[in-house]
Amino acid sequence: MFHLPKLATAALVATALSVTGASAQTVLRSSDTHPDGYPTVEAVKHFGELLAEKTGGRYSVEVFHSAQLGQEADTIEQTQFGVIDMNRISVGAFGTQVPEATVLQLPYIFRSTDHFHNVLDGPIGEEILAAFEAVDVVALAYYDAGARSFYNSQRPITSPADVEGMKLRVMQSDVFVDMVAALGGNATPMPYGEVYSGIQTGVIDGAENNYPSFDTAGHAEVAKYYSLDEHLMVPEVLVISKIVWDGLTPEDQALFREAAKESVAHQRELWQAQEVASREAVEALGAVINEVDKQPFIDAMGPVYEKYVTDPALQDLVARIQATEG
Repeated sequence: MFHLPKLATAALVATALSVTGASAQTVLRSSDTHPDGYPTVEAVKHFGELLAEKTGGRYSVEVFHSAQLGQEADTIEQTQFGVIDMNRISVGAFGTQVPEATVLQLPYIFRSTDHFHNVLDGPIGEEILAAFEAVDVVALAYYDAGARSFYNSQRPITSPADVEGMKLRVMQSDVFVDMVAALGGNATPMPYGEVYSGIQTGVIDGAENNYPSFDTAGHAEVAKYYSLDEHLMVPEVLVISKIVWDGLTPEDQALFREAAKESVAHQRELWQAQEVASREAVEALGAVINEVDKQPFIDAMGPVYEKYVTDPALQDLVARIQATEG
């Protein structure tokens, strides 16, 4: 794949911004893999409305949903090069590129939704957002993605022994791969858009995700067993290309951050409603949902923490997250 040097890309982006600015509006392209109407898609649309309001119509956002601009791994690179202006991405899709954000991918790092929000809404959350600049994107805000649990076409999962030997799709994240391996399963990194056919054809036995993804991607049609082990609460991040960001005035940068933060409450409200609706929808399709004793799963995660939390700074970050109330 051919890539423009970043300086050349920056020049093109700056030119595009100035030319569009002459017509009084810059339309920013934002990518999302989820379908139209999904909480993250609607949240980015809302962010765009807020941004247009705050900038007097000088900036607006067009959301390309349903992976129109590519799957997450591809769109991250395009955003880093300024080909795509903005992106809604799972923190997990960045893999271990951002060490501080890798901590957010650790299994069972969050005890509850309240704990998750308290961490992300506070100084720890801001510290991790700032770390994304090292990979040529500026992270503006976190969006909810709920708790991720395992689902499959074979059997209910009630203990780690039930995971043994299962082929389970995960995001392209070493942490996710090692998490499944710690439970005795075979992790298969695969684009989100290929999961349905993968389960349907037996290439994989199942995957892991939240209720809305299990529902809206149709996975409940091919994997009827959904087990509430809730091993991960991995946030989404709304990011903007650093190339595009550096072309904004400091005043506009402040307005972008304001609009992003203000869109979070709207996204959380939509998310909570979608979780309820999606659980009802998958149960109507015949999905079998079972509760899980999480402690044996938590106990199995020791090797994952030992591998990824070796740096003293990351150990301190984990300790501060665990010490946060919630």
